[in-house]
Amino acid sequence: MSIATLLTLPIQKAITVLFDVTVDKTEFQATRKEFEGDITLVLFPLLKLIKSNPAEIGNKLGNFLVENIEEVKGFNVVSGFLNIVIADAYYTTFFNTIKKDSQFGFVSSNPNEKAVMVEYSSPNTNKPLHLGHVRNNLLGYSVAEICKAAGKKVYKVQIINDRGIHICKSMLAWQKFGNGETPQSSGLKGDKLVGKYYVAFDKAYKEEINQLITQGKTEDEAKKEAPMIQEAQQMLLDWEAGKPEVVALWKTMNQWVYDGFAQTYQNLGVDFDAYYYESNTYLLGKEVVQIGLDKGVFEKDPDGSVWIDLTAEGLDRKIVLRSDGTAVYMTQDIGTAIQRVKDFPDVGGMVYTVGNEQDYHFKVLFLILKKLGFDWSENLFHLSYGMVDLPSGKMKSREGTVVDADDLMEDMTQTAKELAEALGKLEGYSDAEKNQLYQMIGLGALKYYILKVDPKKRILFNPEESVDFAGNTGPFIQYTFARIQSILRKAEFDIETPSTLSELHPKEKELLKQLELYPEVIQNAAQNHSPALIANYTYDLVKEYNSFYQTVSILGEEDLQKKTFRVQLSKKVGETIKSSFGLLGIEVPQRM
Repeated sequence: MSIATLLTLPIQKAITVLFDVTVDKTEFQATRKEFEGDITLVLFPLLKLIKSNPAEIGNKLGNFLVENIEEVKGFNVVSGFLNIVIADAYYTTFFNTIKKDSQFGFVSSNPNEKAVMVEYSSPNTNKPLHLGHVRNNLLGYSVAEICKAAGKKVYKVQIINDRGIHICKSMLAWQKFGNGETPQSSGLKGDKLVGKYYVAFDKAYKEEINQLITQGKTEDEAKKEAPMIQEAQQMLLDWEAGKPEVVALWKTMNQWVYDGFAQTYQNLGVDFDAYYYESNTYLLGKEVVQIGLDKGVFEKDPDGSVWIDLTAEGLDRKIVLRSDGTAVYMTQDIGTAIQRVKDFPDVGGMVYTVGNEQDYHFKVLFLILKKLGFDWSENLFHLSYGMVDLPSGKMKSREGTVVDADDLMEDMTQTAKELAEALGKLEGYSDAEKNQLYQMIGLGALKYYILKVDPKKRILFNPEESVDFAGNTGPFIQYTFARIQSILRKAEFDIETPSTLSELHPKEKELLKQLELYPEVIQNAAQNHSPALIANYTYDLVKEYNSFYQTVSILGEEDLQKKTFRVQLSKKVGETIKSSFGLLGIEVPQRM
């Protein structure tokens, strides 16, 4: 039980007894460092109900708590704030309840509660994953893990965009310029090989456009009449018609990409429970259009096209079926959402991890599903995130100037290697151990740098800054974890011996207060779909631990009770760092 939970009911009771008014909400905040106290009650909201001044209200409440609540040993009032001092015994009792709890902060899932489905990644099969996909994958995976920790049953899914003109562009370029090249013959990962031909298509297409312009065509005419684009469009029609040789090539090249993606996902440390493919889902939703028409949710125009009018909700009219009877992306997304609940009947909500350029699309999608009457539509969330930029500028995949996810991970590992070697702290490591450590530090730096930022914010990713061993970085936190493991290895006594302290050092108390926040932070992060809350909590915990480490003696302490307690406290902090970093998909090293 947290301090806030412990105090809420007694404070509400005190207000009723002392002032004859009832409150159902109390506002707490952390006590400012310059004042004595462990938690602060904000008094200003009470002034609306109680005809008195903050000092009088605070003093009456403080005295009541000291007299009636065993855990409260003192208080002070500053302006409109009641700073409450909690007895050390509360914190030592708290620590004894969590020190052997391997699931501290986590909540077991309720089998009667609906599951949540988290969609992320969802790439196109015409190019490798890039830096933007890295943020998407890290966010989606982490939110799924945080929701699990908060007590939810979670399914991780993605929908792979494996059809359309973009896919045909890569296929056509391979036909024209590939000379039978395969991942095996070239030594290239399959997704990189297919991406190479996507770039080759664009280059050849641009050359044709320029040639047509020199022959007197306008730019728009040239773009439409260039042979490359016309052949790609024909290939798409052939695919939709099921032409055997086109479908066979499509299957072959897509498999190259899937194999490449699988390797990237493994290296990035993300996974999925189910896959959906646009080639299977692009016709889904068409039958729902008739249901929507019957319910009066949709309306048919004279040309036969079907629309939904959302102007009353501040949006616009949105097409859901073209006049020729073909579906649009919105129709497909409606059908896919419905299909997923059929496939996983215990799903009661979904989280879509998609960039903020699709904000409007998801507003419309969620509103349509709500109007169609699906109860789970109340629990749909668009995890909208900002783009990732590099100091060199924006990325363009068709021009081959993207930051490839595999290359980025390799570069991060190399950057970590150079920094670690410069610091010279790897004596006694084998080459294999060194390489494993470089990868752990490099990927930890990348993941933490991206996840510590609120998802809605755009990121300027600086690789060198992310691998710094000081400040709010992954390596700084990993180093603190390794430091704790070193303390545990050096402890030449039974660290599991029960320790009873009657009085805590202020630094011990501050550290316990930070630990106590962990369960609440997990719940808040799940509710807000924000790994940044976990990341920044972990940084605060590590800062508090390092302050404790530098202020008090641990292994050098002569009092065995104090020494045992401090080692046990260090161990629990290490376990919590490992747990919280696990929610971010980041590993921690035993030595560094």
